[in-house]
Amino acid sequence: QVQLVESGGGLVQTGGSLRLSCAASGRIFIINSMGWYRQASGKQRELVARISSSGSTNYADSVKGRFTISRDNAKNTVYLYMNSLKPEDTAVYYCRRSQDGIDYWGKGTLVTVSS
Repeated sequence: QVQLVESGGGLVQTGGSLRLSCAASGRIFIINSMGWYRQASGKQRELVARISSSGSTNYADSVKGRFTISRDNAKNTVYLYMNSLKPEDTAVYYCRRSQDGIDYWGKGTLVTVSS
């Protein structure tokens, strides 16, 4: 089993910044990918950004140039740096870790961007 603990959500004004963190513990595999997804009220969960264990990344078009994903493999932690936040970024952000064919999810952290 893998446990994921997210932190860093909160309330921020339009144009502000936040950093989300997600720490993994438990049965950790070296080969994995980690990512951030979000779900706004009344909408489906969508990919925000993900990063492989080798460091390759991909982003949703809506966050390119504003968000940056990174990871610290020694700490089994993934980060999401969010800049130039917009009200449409308001959502619950979930961390996901994929390894050995299994997906693990965190409980989510709420990000609210006020206009």
